[in-house]
Amino acid sequence: MGPVQVRGTVLTVRRVDAYYAMTVVAPAIAARFRPGQFVTLAVGGPATSMLLRRSFSIHDVRPDHGGTVEFVFAVQGQGTLWLAERRPRDVVDITGPLGRPFPVPRDPVSCLLVGGGYGSAPLFALAARLRERGCTVDFLLGASTGDRVFGALTARRTGRTATITTEDGSLGARGVVTDMMGQVIHEARTDVIYACGPMPMLRQVTSLARRYDIPVQTAVEELMACGIGVCMTCVLPVVGTDGITRMVRSCVDGPVFRGEQVRWDDVGTIPFDAFGAPGWEPRSRRAAGLPGARAAAGATQAGNPANAG
Repeated sequence: MGPVQVRGTVLTVRRVDAYYAMTVVAPAIAARFRPGQFVTLAVGGPATSMLLRRSFSIHDVRPDHGGTVEFVFAVQGQGTLWLAERRPRDVVDITGPLGRPFPVPRDPVSCLLVGGGYGSAPLFALAARLRERGCTVDFLLGASTGDRVFGALTARRTGRTATITTEDGSLGARGVVTDMMGQVIHEARTDVIYACGPMPMLRQVTSLARRYDIPVQTAVEELMACGIGVCMTCVLPVVGTDGITRMVRSCVDGPVFRGEQVRWDDVGTIPFDAFGAPGWEPRSRRAAGLPGARAAAGATQAGNPANAG
């Protein structure tokens, strides 16, 4: 079943430390949801100049309790401020579930769920799904301060273990999640890692997972203007199974990607060797020793009198 656009009634808007959690009655979205997917909401009301929708990871759904959908957000601008000011029985325009969900193992394995800030929100529905598969779940959550760690109590209550880090030491161990990641991997005998949070954190988690030869699934946090693959604002370079880098859309091709396939150092750019980039050429052409677009362009410039001197 594909995504739907509905007018959902706001059930609650509550403060959760530094964040807000909004619960909307949207049975059609709740019935289609799989962990890792997200929703987009129109903000500002019918007369607003804020035309772009806002995207949020789904934290929880309750298909059997009225079909509710909950997501978590921080107030970062006028759009999220408008959402924070909604009250019960208000109506919002919501679309979802969108994006590709987290893949889950076929057999029971040891799973480490790593979250940064309110990026940890989608990990709790995933944890429930993993436990249904017989997997063990360990949490590693972090943020800059204690009030920005989302879900610490739930993680301690539902995970086999829950390790918390904060940069200022106000909750759990002082530092960032990757400072504790090696220790947790050893103690939990981790088989698979799932991560969601700021892009620099995902880059570091992927790098550390590679040292231990552990597969990692990352839910990226890229800005999405439309959420349906039209605007191309959320593209990032990802290496395919054929070894070719392509600029893919986080909203429809993701937001979940295998960490080792994302070119983290090139996020925000179009690498010269990405498919379709200026000078790109198929590997078969390079292997045959045929001149590529770059070489041809160089030859043309070399023969142009305007380049002399």
